Amino acid sequence: MAVRIVRQPKKIVLLGAPSSAAALSAGHERAPAALRAAGLVARLQSAGFEVLDAGDIATRVYQVDDEHPRARNFPAVLEVLHDLRPRVEVAIKSGALPLVIGGDCIVVLAILAGARRYYRNVGLVYMDSDADLNVPATSASGCVDGMVISHIVGRGAAEMVRFWGEPPLVREPDIMLFGVNRVDPNEEQFLARSPMPRHLADEISRRGGAVVAEEAAQRAHSAQREFVLHFDVDVISGREFPATNYPALEGISLADARQAFTVFARQPQLAGINVSAYNPDRDPDGSYGKILIDMIVDALEQRIVALTEKPAAPVVETAPAAVAVPAAEEPSAPVVSEESAPAESSEPAAETTVAEATHAEVTETTPENTSPDAPAAPEPTNSDPTSP
Repeated sequence: MAVRIVRQPKKIVLLGAPSSAAALSAGHERAPAALRAAGLVARLQSAGFEVLDAGDIATRVYQVDDEHPRARNFPAVLEVLHDLRPRVEVAIKSGALPLVIGGDCIVVLAILAGARRYYRNVGLVYMDSDADLNVPATSASGCVDGMVISHIVGRGAAEMVRFWGEPPLVREPDIMLFGVNRVDPNEEQFLARSPMPRHLADEISRRGGAVVAEEAAQRAHSAQREFVLHFDVDVISGREFPATNYPALEGISLADARQAFTVFARQPQLAGINVSAYNPDRDPDGSYGKILIDMIVDALEQRIVALTEKPAAPVVETAPAAVAVPAAEEPSAPVVSEESAPAESSEPAAETTVAEATHAEVTETTPENTSPDAPAAPEPTNSDPTSP
């Protein structure tokens, strides 16, 4: 059954994902509250946006987890994804732009899954210092945030890979790595044979954030196909933005990051934004939080200008994508693949609001947890968060 989505450029749904469960230390979970207190909602409203602050999912804080050394806090991470996904779905169906403030990088899986509910093919622009291509078998630390892209493309822990239902959540050619400067040897080996496009930090620093982002946006067909923008604040050089747990001294400049973020935010098919890894504990006077708010608001203001200057086609006729069938059930028909026609899926109740959405209101489920076997951990490398 087709779903009629009417895009509303000036409507934003703000969602908080206060979690550090996927990281290796606490602090990220306080970002949503800190940015609200610093005036994020008021600034967006002053810029002309209709903002629905849909509140936060439940808070999950990193805990020492020796029971899951290859993927720490994995049960809590899955809970985060299941809590957030239906709220994103409701936001997208309303025609608003979901703006998710985290928290962990892994929450981008929930945003992508929410977008895939209504759009068959969704791309990802991944602004991050890390490639996040580890898997439980290769991670020396067990940091789930270091495995984000692997799980999106269908590698890694079975529970996360099958979160969408039928992997990959996003195909490798449709993921744009932007600003990467920390890559482990095993990640290098994967990238050497992967069609995944990337613009590394040294190229961006040499050529400029706006120039490279414009090329990246064209390569990602961002004017024709929906995509999600992920922004980890550690993509910015730690010399200019140290308010994160693992700053990258070789990151791109703040100016380049702002320019690139603005270019991607202006694209008409932007389906959602995730801002992650800001740690207010490392920002005692709140100055870096204000910088982050300025970047978000300025970019979205330019988005309004870009969308109103062009003839818009705000109505999108789309169909819910295929969903997973629980292992315990006997499917009545084959699961629809990416290459097949989209299948029907149940819609959230018409009266459901974003803030009220819960996992129980969505029919999708994930298979029972089964952790993959893993060999002995390799020596830590520079991109692992536990390395000096």
